[in-house]
Amino acid sequence: MLKKVDIFLIGIVLGIVALVVVAFTIALVKPKPAHQSEDTPEGVSYNFLLALQQKDYERAYEYLSPDILGYPARAEDLADNTNGAFWGFNDLRSGSSSFEIVYANEDGALANVKVQINKFYENGLFDSGQYTSTLLITLRRDHENQWKIIKFVFY
Repeated sequence: MLKKVDIFLIGIVLGIVALVVVAFTIALVKPKPAHQSEDTPEGVSYNFLLALQQKDYERAYEYLSPDILGYPARAEDLADNTNGAFWGFNDLRSGSSSFEIVYANEDGALANVKVQINKFYENGLFDSGQYTSTLLITLRRDHENQWKIIKFVFY
């Protein structure tokens, strides 16, 4: 009788170990997000948000128009702007969030890009979930024909 219990227990432990190995393998094999083409409003918006998420403020700074409200004087200052409530990107930079482009509407030199941001949270064993916010990014072509972000609004 004791041997059957030992074999059953060993089977359970080996099953748990196998699940852990599979979970780590899936997490490590998952492809890293890549930047998109910068010749579309969607690509610029995606690249800006990805740069913020990766805390690459030099790259994120390049996508901003000097006309944007609160335009930082230097790329290093962009981290301070995104840290505070001024621009509201704390959820995106936390590492437990994702975003996706919902649609883009281009009208000549202006474009609007709607982005859905999903924030995942965990406050204990039985209190976890997600909430979604929507971001509308407005872009304009500059004098070099590049798309630059001139405004964004969370709603």
